[in-house]
Amino acid sequence: ASRVVKPGEPARLVCERCGRIFWQDPKLAAGTLFTYEGKLVLLRRGIEPAYGKWVFPGGFVDRGEVVADGAVRETWEEARVRVAVTDLLGLYSYPERPVVVVVYAARIVEGVPTAADETLEVGLFGPDEIPWDDLAFPSTRDAVRDYVARVLSRPSTP
Repeated sequence: ASRVVKPGEPARLVCERCGRIFWQDPKLAAGTLFTYEGKLVLLRRGIEPAYGKWVFPGGFVDRGEVVADGAVRETWEEARVRVAVTDLLGLYSYPERPVVVVVYAARIVEGVPTAADETLEVGLFGPDEIPWDDLAFPSTRDAVRDYVARVLSRPSTP
């Protein structure tokens, strides 16, 4: 049953017979943002939720998997490119949402972005071409905003 175990904390699921608390931990997802031919790579989702909306490659981290490795794996599964993580872009969480999203800036080390089994199409976007109204999730919007500000806005090094 759901009950308050400690004043000031949210209600928890508690076994009525033995009193054991069932801790509902957040789910961890990880993804990458990177460019191809100088443009940001986004994927149009081929699955629910947010079918048809734009996202960066990412998904749930497996238990025992290194978070960055999960981001790299998900990028391969969804966009068919091998990437190397270059920096932690951000950690995104929202009230009443069970998923915490870790996003890395990355660079392609092998392959060409291609739509895979959960992807309808690959899109390449300059900073002024990003489909802000068609991004799938708050974490998509926030991570893309951060990537544009911190990575795409950097002056090129000679």
